[in-house]
Amino acid sequence: MQRRHDLDWVRVCAFALLVLYHVGMYYVTWDWHVKSPAASDALEPFMLLSSPWRLSLLFLVSGTATAFLLGKAQRSAEAAGNRARFLGGRSWRLLLPLIFGMLVIVPPQAYYEVVEQLPGGYHDGYLAFYARYLTAYDGFCDADGCLDVPTWNHLWFVAYLWVYTVLVWLLWRLAPRALDAAGGLLARAMSGLGVLVWPVLFLGVARVLLVGRFEQTHALVDDWYNHAQYFGVFLFGFLIARADGVWQAIERLRWPALVAWLASWAALIAYFTRFADADPPEALRMAMRLGWALNQWCAIVAVLGFAHHWRPGDSRVLRYLVAAVFPVYILHQTVIVVVAHHLKPLAIPPLVEGPLLVAITFAACFGGYEVIRRVRWLRPLFGLRTTGYPTPDAPALASEPR
Repeated sequence: MQRRHDLDWVRVCAFALLVLYHVGMYYVTWDWHVKSPAASDALEPFMLLSSPWRLSLLFLVSGTATAFLLGKAQRSAEAAGNRARFLGGRSWRLLLPLIFGMLVIVPPQAYYEVVEQLPGGYHDGYLAFYARYLTAYDGFCDADGCLDVPTWNHLWFVAYLWVYTVLVWLLWRLAPRALDAAGGLLARAMSGLGVLVWPVLFLGVARVLLVGRFEQTHALVDDWYNHAQYFGVFLFGFLIARADGVWQAIERLRWPALVAWLASWAALIAYFTRFADADPPEALRMAMRLGWALNQWCAIVAVLGFAHHWRPGDSRVLRYLVAAVFPVYILHQTVIVVVAHHLKPLAIPPLVEGPLLVAITFAACFGGYEVIRRVRWLRPLFGLRTTGYPTPDAPALASEPR
């Protein structure tokens, strides 16, 4: 198979949007690690443009990439006359950066969260904090509860991605015929309007039944609503990876999906504004949970449909960005937290400080990537191969260009 450059671009743009979103979290009223003194609800409607679907899109593209990776591993094993060694390689590429990130990259986020949010502040310095961080200290508490350390913060995505990869690998090893049958059934059901209808129903039912019962914790063991939606779209991406009819249907329905996405976004804004200080009727609450699912899936179809329609080709810029995505992702939230905290005493107006924070974050992360890719022992700590490059049929989520 040829490389899916459209999915490469989708992944690159989705992670760039993630950086912008996390900068925005500093300026809105929603809970986050550090907060701007000027935080308000002004940006929240724009944050809602992507918050229902951004991570679901990444998990779907990851599922598609996993299908390509698994197929590539199987073909290589058949050519060499041995068994496919897929899970070990994926575990190395995901778990090593996760562990390194929890020990080195993430602790500054937790430190500045404690400095800013602990009653009375925290004055013992970073080294004293880090010693407590490593020993799972449970005394960093405020009125909302205690901070769990060590933590993976934004790297929860990597942990979940590894777990979902293991689950799909087990299905592939233990029930390959059932997996193929499910893929065929899905391809037939989603070759037309079903590509909009069935996923919206699935995501809507999951939200109606689970979101009120299970808090979204990103803690893996108790995050059942997130598992339902994220593993659901991951498995969907895996099953439709080679289903050309589904991708053609996504392309055909890109305009209706775009209209439905924007209309449902406007409805969500109106709903949250109207009931900001009051409880909505229960029937309306359930209806808006379905509206959230409509927004979530139609945005994904619109993004994938336009990317598939435009079919962007290969380029040196794309190859560079594809390689940089994982290191930049690992670094970005720590850069945002640290820089935002140290910009705060300057009292820069938010309209100036926000773009400055975005520019510093991207510059620092890509500067870090330039160092990482040149240092052999650093590369695997950020998900890059020590040597070598993927072959031309590598999947859309390969960490490096061919």
